[in-house]
Amino acid sequence: MKWLGRVLGYSVIGWVLWRLFGPDIAPDYAGPQVRPIRIPGRTVFVGRKEFFVREAGPADAPVVVLVHGWGFDGEMTYFKLIPLLAEHFRVIIPDLRSHGKSDNIRGKFEIVDAADELAGILDAVGVEGGFTLFGYSMGGLVGQTFVRRYPGRVGHLILGATAAYPIARRRLAVRSAFWVARAVARVSKKESARFSYRFLQRAGLLAPEHGRWMWEALLSREPTLYYESGNAVWRFDGRAWVGRLGVRTLVIIPTLDTVVPTETQYELASLIPDSELLEIDESGHEAILSRPEEFAKAIGGFVESPLP
Repeated sequence: MKWLGRVLGYSVIGWVLWRLFGPDIAPDYAGPQVRPIRIPGRTVFVGRKEFFVREAGPADAPVVVLVHGWGFDGEMTYFKLIPLLAEHFRVIIPDLRSHGKSDNIRGKFEIVDAADELAGILDAVGVEGGFTLFGYSMGGLVGQTFVRRYPGRVGHLILGATAAYPIARRRLAVRSAFWVARAVARVSKKESARFSYRFLQRAGLLAPEHGRWMWEALLSREPTLYYESGNAVWRFDGRAWVGRLGVRTLVIIPTLDTVVPTETQYELASLIPDSELLEIDESGHEAILSRPEEFAKAIGGFVESPLP
């Protein structure tokens, strides 16, 4: 078995040297490259930190706040959903800490910190009470926490592909995987970016003309801070209090989700009294990109502004 160890060792050394000294190779893009949507944004300050936020739709329309998940910023997560909602709503799309164009904030943090920062962002753009908050994946954790800490501000809460306790099984294995993946990403971000990029391509979720935009967005993630967000998700547990939020809630579950296991999503729905449930059949965690029309209709119907 010594030969196997040597082969692995030499392979690792070769990979590190290639990433340190080799060329910067990008995917082959098909045809002219454009952004999928062109919605300019602005930055606002919450304390000493600067956060980026986009807005779309009529300024006097009902407000929908879209809170993205882990690793994909607001534009990456919602670029297919935003145009569908913007015809009927004022859509607010913030980038959470260490995502997109918002400040990279170093150090350990909890989901409650992101919820407080979201409150500061909404204050800065003039969004007060009665709005709809849609949180997807990690954004759903932020949404639950926001409603708990700021009662009365949210009129409708929509939680998609999320849970009250998202990492319920194999917790030590998941945490160990985070550490290993972070170590790899500190040497090279290409591997995780290429995995996500290839998945989006093969699943038909990324048009050929949007390839450069997505690739560059994936490479912009800072490895240490990326996994700090993952660790915050790992520590989150809202089961003791999520049933007392006191706001009308819709839980949307992609029935084939393996990133946030569906049993934890159904548990979330069961913990919230009188919550409404919508299942996106035959769809995984990527449902926000593969089935945006169904999310748009669900959001519109839930806030009593049906979309065509």
